[in-house]
Amino acid sequence: QVQLVESGGGLVQAGNSLRVSCVSSGRTDNGSPMAWFRQSPGKEREFVASISVTGGSTAYAASVKGRFTISRGSAKNTVHLQMNNLTTEDTAVYYCAARIGTYSESYRTPRFYRYWGQGTRVTVSS
Repeated sequence: QVQLVESGGGLVQAGNSLRVSCVSSGRTDNGSPMAWFRQSPGKEREFVASISVTGGSTAYAASVKGRFTISRGSAKNTVHLQMNNLTTEDTAVYYCAARIGTYSESYRTPRFYRYWGQGTRVTVSS
C-alpha cells in the first residue's frame, strides 16, 4: 500500500510565496520519481514539476519555470514545491504523484504516475 499525503496549501495574495509538501509511505519509502500536478475547476489536471529519486534531475512546466522549485527533503520520501511570485492563475488543487520505475523529464501526463495524494488547495487572491 502506498500513501501520499500533501500539506501546506492555503490562501495567499498574489506576488507572495507558499510551499507545499508531500510525504509518501509504503512501497515508495526508499524513494521514487515524484511529481506535482494541479487542477482547476473545469480544466484537466496539468503537470507542474517532477523530480528524480536523487533529486538530481527536475522538470518544470513552462508556466511555472523560474517561479517554482521542486526539491527532495532530507528523507527520500518527502518532496517540496516552493512556489514564488504566485499569480491568480496558480489557483488550483495541487496533487502529489509517484511512479514506480525510472525517471524521465518527458513524463508529464498523469498516466505515468501510479500513486496519487488527495490534493491540497492553493488559492491566490488578487
